[in-house]
Amino acid sequence: MYADIIIDISHEKLDKAFQYAVPEELKDQVEIGSRVVIPFGSGNRRITGYIVGFSESPDWDVAKIKPIAGLAKDANAIEDELVTLAAWMKKHYGGTMNQALKTVLPIKKKEAVLVKKDVTLLLDDKSAADVFADFCARKNHSKAKERLLSALMEDHTVSWEALTKRLNIPATAIRDFEKAGYLRVTAHRTFRKPGEKMEGNWVRHELNETQRAVADRFIKDYDVGIRKSYLLYGVTGSGKTEVYLEMIDHVLKKGRQVIVLIPEISLTYQTYVRFYRRFGDVVSIMNSRLSPGERFDQFERAKKGDISVMIGPRSALFTPFPDLGLIVMDEEHDDSYKSEQVPRYHARETAVERARLSRASMVMGSATPSMESFVRAKKGEYELLRLPERVEKRPLADCEIIDLREELRSGNRSILSLRLQQEMEENFKKGQQTMLFINRRGLMGFVSCRSCGEVIKCPHCDVSLSLHKNHRMVCHYCGFEMPEPKVCPSCGSKYIGGFKAGTQQIEEVVNKRFPGIRTLRMDADTTKAKDGHQTILNAFANGEADVLIGTQMIVKGHDFPGVTLMGILAADMSLNSRDHRGGERTFQMLTQAAGRAGRGNAAGKVIIQTYQPDNYAVCSAAAQDYESFFARESRYRSLMSYPPFSNMLMIMITGENLNKTEERAAYLKELIQKESDSSTRILGPTDAGIAKIKDVYRKVIYLRNEDYDILIGIKDKIEAGLLRSTAGDGTYVGFDFNPMNGI
Repeated sequence: MYADIIIDISHEKLDKAFQYAVPEELKDQVEIGSRVVIPFGSGNRRITGYIVGFSESPDWDVAKIKPIAGLAKDANAIEDELVTLAAWMKKHYGGTMNQALKTVLPIKKKEAVLVKKDVTLLLDDKSAADVFADFCARKNHSKAKERLLSALMEDHTVSWEALTKRLNIPATAIRDFEKAGYLRVTAHRTFRKPGEKMEGNWVRHELNETQRAVADRFIKDYDVGIRKSYLLYGVTGSGKTEVYLEMIDHVLKKGRQVIVLIPEISLTYQTYVRFYRRFGDVVSIMNSRLSPGERFDQFERAKKGDISVMIGPRSALFTPFPDLGLIVMDEEHDDSYKSEQVPRYHARETAVERARLSRASMVMGSATPSMESFVRAKKGEYELLRLPERVEKRPLADCEIIDLREELRSGNRSILSLRLQQEMEENFKKGQQTMLFINRRGLMGFVSCRSCGEVIKCPHCDVSLSLHKNHRMVCHYCGFEMPEPKVCPSCGSKYIGGFKAGTQQIEEVVNKRFPGIRTLRMDADTTKAKDGHQTILNAFANGEADVLIGTQMIVKGHDFPGVTLMGILAADMSLNSRDHRGGERTFQMLTQAAGRAGRGNAAGKVIIQTYQPDNYAVCSAAAQDYESFFARESRYRSLMSYPPFSNMLMIMITGENLNKTEERAAYLKELIQKESDSSTRILGPTDAGIAKIKDVYRKVIYLRNEDYDILIGIKDKIEAGLLRSTAGDGTYVGFDFNPMNGI
C-alpha cells in the first residue's frame, strides 16, 4: 500500500503530494488525516507530513519510493482533525483533496507578524532625577530626549508607539539612551483584534420555564458525556440566543471552546455585542471582510488559547480550536450555509461531522427549520427541542395578505399597496419604525400575469419555466421549451412578463409618497464598505431613520424593538423560482420577515403583498404555522422524489468548445448508465440554467436516488472514469449534491 503525503499544510499552494510506502506494521494504524514522520530529501531528514490519500499501485519506480518512518508522537493535533474533515468533504461533495484542504486549513499563507515594543526605564528614581537635571543643564540639549526622560520618569514603561507617535520622539533618541544603559527596549508578539471592546455590562435575562427546560436538557446530556445534534425549533422572538448563551457558558466552564455560525456578515456586530458583554475578551469574529492579517491572527489566537468563542459565517467552522466542545448554528435553514465553490459543501452536515470528530455537541436553531433538519429530527437523528412562544408571552405580529391582482384592478400600479401605504402613514404618525422587504431572489427567473397571478410553469415538473434572452421559456429539469407568451394563457390579460423592482426604486417611491420621511437602504450596493452593515444597522437601531428598505439581509435575525410594521413587497419571487425549494424558501423568508415586527412592547403588523394569496406557503407564513407548511411540503416533495425524501447529484460539465463539452457530457451519461442500476434516475444532459457564461458552455446531468451513498459511489466511479478517459480536452467536471439554487 502507498500513501500520498502533504508535508507543508501552512502553505498556500497545496498542490504537491509525495508518495511513500506504508510499512506492513503501520497498515492498520494509518488513515487519511494521520500525521506521520517521513524521510525527506537527499539527506533523509526527518519531517512530519499528513496522509491525504492511499493507492495500491506506485506512481514511480518502487526502488525510489521511501517508506514511512512512523506515526508522529503528537498525532492528535488539531491539524489531524482538519485534514480528516477535508477528506470527508472530498468524499461527500466531490472536488480534489487539495481543494478540500484549501477550504478547511485556515493558515494558507503566513501573514506579517504584528510586533509591539515597550520602552522601560532602567534607572531608579534618584538616578533618573540626577540624569534628567544634568541633561537639562546642558546648552542646546535635545528637547526630544528631555520629553523621553520625563515620560519614563512618570511611567517607567511606555509603549514605543506612544513615544514615537504621540510624543513625537525620534527612534534615534530612544536608541541613544538604550546604548547609554538608561532604558531597555523589549519586543513581543501581539495580535490584531477585529472585535472592539464593548461598553456596558451584560444584562442578565432570566430564562423562562421553557427556555430553562431546553438549556437544562442540553446541560444534563453534556455532563454525562452525551454528545449529539440538537434542533432548536423556536418561533421568532422566543429567545433562542439566550438559550445559546446558557449552553455556551456551561461548555466554557468545562474548559472547552465554541464556534457560533451565523448566516450573514450583517449579523456579526449584533451577535458579537451580545456575546462579548456576556463572555468578554475570549470572544472573536471571523468573516471575509477581515484583512488577511486579521484572519491569520484570529486562527493563531484560537490555537494558542487566547480566545474560546468564534463567531462568523461558514468559514468560522474551520477555526482550529484544540478542544472544541460545541458548535451552534443559528438560522440553520439559511441557503448561505451552502458553499458555491468547490467543494460545494453544506456547513450543516460538515459541522455535524466536525462535532463528531471533536467529540463535541451540535445545536442548530431556527424559527423555520429546513426540511432536511426537521425530517432528521422526526427520524430521531437530531433531538428536537421546542420554544413555542415568544418571551414574556408577547403575541406574534398580526399578518394581513394583500392580493396584488385586486390592486391592479383598482388602478393602483404602485409597488406599495393602498393598505400598506395606509399602515405606513399611521406608523409614522405614532413615531414607530417600518421595514420594507423586497425578495430579490429569482427576480427575473419567471413570468407571471399581474391580472390573475398565473405563473407559466412546466407541464411535466411543476416548477416555473425560466425566461431566456431569446424569448424562449425553458424547464431546466426536463428540457421542455415554449415561446414566451404575449398574453396570459389563463385570463387573456396583456399584463404578463417578468417582475422588475429593486431597493433603489422602492426608496424613490417611498420618498415621493412620504416626503420628509427618513429612509435607509440596505443591499449589496450600500454595504460594500468594511463596516457597511454595522453603520446602517446602528443608524436604524438608534432611530436615525423611519424606514429600512432592504433585501434578504434585513430579515435574518435582527432585533429592532422600535419596528412595528413590516411590509413584504413581492412574496412571489422565490415562490416561482425554477428550484423545487421555491415554496420552502418563500415560507422561510416570509416568516422570518414577519418575525422582525412587534419584538418590543408595541404590537406588530405585517403586510404581505402577493399575486398568489391562496398559495399554501404564503398562507402558512401569514399564520406563522410551520407544522402545517411542513405537512403540505412533505407530501409534495415525497410525491416528486425531491430532497429530503430523495437525494440529487448535479454533474456540471463546462468547456470553451461546445462540441467537446457535449461529447464529454455524452461520455459521462454513458458511463453513469453502465455504473448505475434502475434505482438511479438520470436526467440530461441538458443546458444549465445559464447555458453559457463568459464564453464557457455549461451542461448538466441530474441523478436522483434515495440512497446518498449510491450517488457518492457513482461520483467516485465518474472520477475514476475521467482519469482513464482522454485528458486535456479543455472540459471540466464538477459535482454538487442536493444543490440549493436550482439548475
